[in-house]
Formats: sequence, structure tokens, C-alpha cells
Amino acid sequence: METFKDYYHNEVTLSFMDHPFSADPKHVWVICRFQDMWLLTEHGDRGYEFPGGKVEKGEDSKTAACREVKEETGGIVQRLVYIGQYKVIGKEKIIIKNIFFAKVNQIIKQPSYYETKGPVLLDKLPNDIKQNPKFSFIMKDDVLNRSMQKLYEYHLV
Repeated sequence: METFKDYYHNEVTLSFMDHPFSADPKHVWVICRFQDMWLLTEHGDRGYEFPGGKVEKGEDSKTAACREVKEETGGIVQRLVYIGQYKVIGKEKIIIKNIFFAKVNQIIKQPSYYETKGPVLLDKLPNDIKQNPKFSFIMKDDVLNRSMQKLYEYHLV
């Protein structure tokens, strides 16, 4: 388990154990691959980020993860793997998110991508994400770096 500060100086605790903070978290974040590329979305306000969002009433986190990928990118999840979980202690609330890795087997154009501008495909993630204004604050803390290390360690990419 690791603790660090996020982009807004909130305390973040990250774990790659099985649901250490909540068995039923209300948020998901999905690191996606389509073919040999990273599949992100472009949020209208925040910039490039991996898809994610809230778990809706009646959903579990896996269902929410697949739904968020489809809504924000048009991606159809072929394989979904739980990677870990993190907790953000913000000024007003605590957010707990499951981190997933998804293999997407197709992208279908959506009539709406909700708050995003749709899919963004990248051959590789740039080394300067923390300083790059095109990327969302969600991509700028150690959750991304540590999660990417786990994906390679688990031989998922």
C-alpha cells in the first residue's frame, strides 16, 4: 500500500490487493488497450484520460467499467481484469475507485459520448504526462505510473 498526494494535493492511498478499501466501491477507472494502442477518451474539460466514472444503482463495478468504456469511447470490452483500488481523501468527500485493465475488441461510433469527445488512440503514452496540458489531472499522479508497472508485471500488455 502506498500513500501520496494527487494533482490537487489530496491524499491518495493505492493498493493492488483485493478490494482493501471497499467491497462495493462507487467509482471505476479503466486502463484500456485496443489492438496495440492505448484507448483513452478526451474529457470536455479535463483532457485526455482513461475512461471511468460512477457505478450506477443496480450495477457492480465490473458492469460499470464496461459501460463507461462504451459510453466514453465506443469500445466493447472483451476482457476485464481487476488491478487494484485507490482511495482519495478530498476536502469534501472520500472517493474509492476500482482500477481495471480492459482489452477492447472493437470500437463502435456512439451517437453521444456524454461529457467526452470520444475515443483517443495512442501508440504509446508520453513520458511528460505530468506536465502535458493535453492530459487530465486524473493521469498526473502516481496511480497511473504504479498501475502501468503492475500491467507489465502481470504480463497484461
